[in-house]
Amino acid sequence: MEALGQADAWLFQLLNHNLAHPALDDLMLFLTSPKHSAHIFVLLALFIFVRKGKDALYVIPLILLAIGIADFTASGIMKPLFHRVRPCFALEGVRLLVDQSRSWSFASSHAANSTAIATLVWLFFWRGEAVDKAFTAVVILYAAMVSFSRIYIGVHYPGDVLGGMVIGLASAALVYTAAAWIVKNVVHRKAMLKREAGG
Repeated sequence: MEALGQADAWLFQLLNHNLAHPALDDLMLFLTSPKHSAHIFVLLALFIFVRKGKDALYVIPLILLAIGIADFTASGIMKPLFHRVRPCFALEGVRLLVDQSRSWSFASSHAANSTAIATLVWLFFWRGEAVDKAFTAVVILYAAMVSFSRIYIGVHYPGDVLGGMVIGLASAALVYTAAAWIVKNVVHRKAMLKREAGG
């Protein structure tokens, strides 16, 4: 376990220093701040409404539910459970771009939340038309960049980000599977029984 932690710290320092460039700083700060990039989520919701119509009334709530589960799991369960100190407080010479509070590091809620969004977008849009596939690719790329930004700005190890991505994937899969089960076994069943009663 200690060797794994050392490897994680080595990879963090490699990414935090060797890939750093002043031209990327503003982009990474933009990506990592929900306050600065909130309009992106508005555009995402608008696209879903345009492409899905009334079906957006269940797609968007499912995305919000997956975000809630992912965020609670990462911040409410994993961080208090593992008590991992953030790299900016544990390592020397970290390139820190934000004022970071003394909170725990594992797992990254940014990575968990953005991955949950990307996973559900992929599940709902990837089999659609070319514009839907392009939208999916953009959202996945955005989620990956948000996740990487947490390493770049100096507040998370790569392992924290990977853990967050796994949480996001699991949260989205759980929500999607539960919704599909309800539609199949409750909604469709009631509709079938209603038709049979009418016939």
